[in-house]
Amino acid sequence: MTKAEVIAAIAEKTGIEKSDVSSSVEAFLSVVKNSMSEGNNIYIRGFGSFVNKKRAKKVARNISKNTAIVIDAHYVPSFKPSKEFVAQIKSSKKIK
Repeated sequence: MTKAEVIAAIAEKTGIEKSDVSSSVEAFLSVVKNSMSEGNNIYIRGFGSFVNKKRAKKVARNISKNTAIVIDAHYVPSFKPSKEFVAQIKSSKKIK
């Protein structure tokens, strides 16, 4: 499902115009990105958590040049679904 399809589905369910739904979805995504880039995690009860995970410093290999490269410690964004979300997906009959 694309962002446009999500916006259309929300507009259909709520009766709100697509342009208003689009601006709300864009604002939500902007808040998530900006908040996470500042080091804050976002917890949405019943849905899941957007968290920054730390990756440790490691040595990687460039196979084509046969050299070692040091990759510094860094953070990557991650999503962890809630227990309710996972249970709903597991019990879904359409996915199986």
